[in-house]
Amino acid sequence: MLYFDNNASTPVLPRVRETLLRALDEGFGNPSAPHAYGRRARAFVDRAREQVAALLGAAPDEIVFTGGGTEASNLALRGTALLAGVPWLTLITSDLEHPATQQPAKVLERQGARWIRLRSDASGRIDTAAALRAIEAIDGPAIVSLILAQNETGVLQPVAELAAAAKARGAVVHADAAQAVGKIAVSVDELGVDLLSVAGHKLYAPKGVGALYVRRGTRIAPLVVGAMHEGGLRPGTENAAGIAALGEACAVAAADLPVESARQAALRDRLEASLGAAGFVVHGAGAPRLPNTTNGRFPGVNGSALLAAVPEIAATTGSACHEGEEAPSAVLTAMGLPAEDALGAIRLSIGRTTAEADVDRASALLVEAAARLAR
Repeated sequence: MLYFDNNASTPVLPRVRETLLRALDEGFGNPSAPHAYGRRARAFVDRAREQVAALLGAAPDEIVFTGGGTEASNLALRGTALLAGVPWLTLITSDLEHPATQQPAKVLERQGARWIRLRSDASGRIDTAAALRAIEAIDGPAIVSLILAQNETGVLQPVAELAAAAKARGAVVHADAAQAVGKIAVSVDELGVDLLSVAGHKLYAPKGVGALYVRRGTRIAPLVVGAMHEGGLRPGTENAAGIAALGEACAVAAADLPVESARQAALRDRLEASLGAAGFVVHGAGAPRLPNTTNGRFPGVNGSALLAAVPEIAATTGSACHEGEEAPSAVLTAMGLPAEDALGAIRLSIGRTTAEADVDRASALLVEAAARLAR
């Protein structure tokens, strides 16, 4: 089977798995315990904190380990709002956000926050001019939370430009970088953000572990209370093995990111050229994108039907199915695609284990199936 769903989850790399197993064997003690077993576990956590920080250009004490990217984004938004005072808060996001941002935003809106949603342009990128106008109108406590790389289309968002404007208005800025970290260079200082979310299983670590970057001086409250783990922001005994694996995955990414990014971009371009020769339309093609992501459609062909016709390929559509009815991707309709076109979309995401032969085989299978379905 050909795996083209790396934006949903990635396989655990052999080097990461080795670190995970070693931490399970050697780091089973409580990292807070003062004895040798606790110190061994703490050493795994400390090393991972350094590795994650190095990949992001942060300081180790600015990394808070969480149970995943969704928890990290919840902690960023709701933890900041708790101290800012929700009824007086302005929250600015976009219509391109992942549910990990959208759902906490809905909670804050119900609690009295004013929620502003920035619109997308036809390329799948936040309308910068409109966004700057909304940011310049900020008056009082505010959080600006933006996705760095859109998970369905791979389109990169103008976070650095909008963060600079938001900081000038006194806002706290959060970036959801779950889909970007490990695929492109991500520097918290170049982005100018106060908070940034990381998801382990998007960059070849196990599921159930993530991190939140918290810039020194950023005021944030915990969502769960207990002992003072993770600087008091995430109580509960640390998942030392999962954290160690996340750290190792970040070290792998840091070691070869430019080379691997270029390799995946070449594979994506090869895939798009082959599919494009058969009429495939790429969504967001005119915007800067992740090097591994292709989202598009064969006109007149339903995306779910297409993937069902090629069970050899593991990939996804952007649509949602509820009680037998298929709904188009909200991200694609926000870009201006008609519902019928959006329902034709499929997402193919390349990874470290993808080879040129995989791309050629997947392209051939998809073109053949699309031709059958279009008859």
